[in-house]
Amino acid sequence: MKKYDVVVLGGGTGGYVAAIRASQKGKTVAVIEKDKLGGTCLHRGCIPSKALLRTAEVFTTFKNAASFGVEVSGNIAVNFPKAQKRKEMIVRQLEAGIKGLMAKGKIDVYEGTGFFHSNSILKITDRAGKETSIEAKNTIIATGSKPRSLPGLTLDEKQVLSSDGALSLKELPKSIIIIGGGVIGMEWASLLNDFGVKVTVLEYSPRIVPTEDEDISQELQKIYTKKKVQIVTNALVDAKSCRLTEKGVQISAEVNGKKDIFSAEKLLVSVGRSPVVEGIGLENTAIKLEKGAIVVDENCRTHDHKIFAIGDCIPTLQLAHVAMHEGILAVDTIVGEETYLIPYEQIPRCIYTAPEIASVGISEATAKERGYEVKVGYFPFQAIGKALVHGEKEGFTKIIADKNTDDILGITIIGPHATDLIGEAALGQMLEATPWEIAHTVHAHPTLSEVLGEAALAVDGLSLHM
Repeated sequence: MKKYDVVVLGGGTGGYVAAIRASQKGKTVAVIEKDKLGGTCLHRGCIPSKALLRTAEVFTTFKNAASFGVEVSGNIAVNFPKAQKRKEMIVRQLEAGIKGLMAKGKIDVYEGTGFFHSNSILKITDRAGKETSIEAKNTIIATGSKPRSLPGLTLDEKQVLSSDGALSLKELPKSIIIIGGGVIGMEWASLLNDFGVKVTVLEYSPRIVPTEDEDISQELQKIYTKKKVQIVTNALVDAKSCRLTEKGVQISAEVNGKKDIFSAEKLLVSVGRSPVVEGIGLENTAIKLEKGAIVVDENCRTHDHKIFAIGDCIPTLQLAHVAMHEGILAVDTIVGEETYLIPYEQIPRCIYTAPEIASVGISEATAKERGYEVKVGYFPFQAIGKALVHGEKEGFTKIIADKNTDDILGITIIGPHATDLIGEAALGQMLEATPWEIAHTVHAHPTLSEVLGEAALAVDGLSLHM
């Protein structure tokens, strides 16, 4: 039986990064992956969805070309099969890169399903049913998550889709109902609306993207209502009412006490993701679960001290960059190095709608709930020259600060390239910057980043261009 210092169960973003880190520290390392290296993020999430969102962005730019003084002759149309091929090409290229990194780090990759025979012995079953066992001094569980559905609603991935099924569409539907107006639901609403699909969003909460600042939710709803997306909030969907019709799918929902029926060609269920913890032999370890997720301490160590867990299978933010840093933290703990604990409220959260949304820190409402006396600065993109040059003037930046200490509590952006701009805000949060420090950081002109400097000035009523 082959023995390793570190075995990683799951070769997704968090898993392969943990494996590379362990290899860099001189450890013998193995990765067990039942599907493909890169996991959900690369094959069924972050990368493929953003590839299609980029196609939608290019299509929209061409449709609006005349406003830039560019005359485009002929019919502008989306070749969706070709867009899908481009998406797959990007995924294959990145997967090949990960394989190269595994070879470079002399990391053994086992293709198959891993199972804990004990807390140190893992049995691997490949697709042909052949079994192999390996021994691990330490194991890192990085099994990720899977799309969740509503009780009583079956995902056939043909007419009733999860995000996995939506990514595999061969052609665009004429209309779609999206259950869930959170991050994934609104990204799909953005993508499909830009492609010309009639979109209806049913959201249980009083507002879309309910985990974001309320001002962001209001701005996004205003923009998408203008784009002719039907957004229905306070919608309690009756999952058992779903039925297939000749024209597609029909489902009912109670909206503000009244029952409404919604029909479309396809139905996309986007109500979150569940940790993958079944069928991997956790019962043969001392690991504990809480609400379906693996319980860990601040160093990602489980109740079984030989085993760590990272990423979507633990109850932290389900984000690829979080999983990466949890993987690094777990390895550094294993090798006995000084660790940098993850400040989860300082992690940037990104939504790749058009316009994009990005946030770091806490919202204004959360700050007030915690007893802070706040001061807030807003600055709109319509007053930023580079945004007008790009033809993307919707949205704003908002900075929430503690009125008594001047500490920045949160920064949120809705507008062009928000997911790129949030890096400065995240660094500011880590370094405990004040609005004064961001305001007096020289931002090049003309750039979109000027919106951060102006919003920081606005916290004290000193913005220059409003």
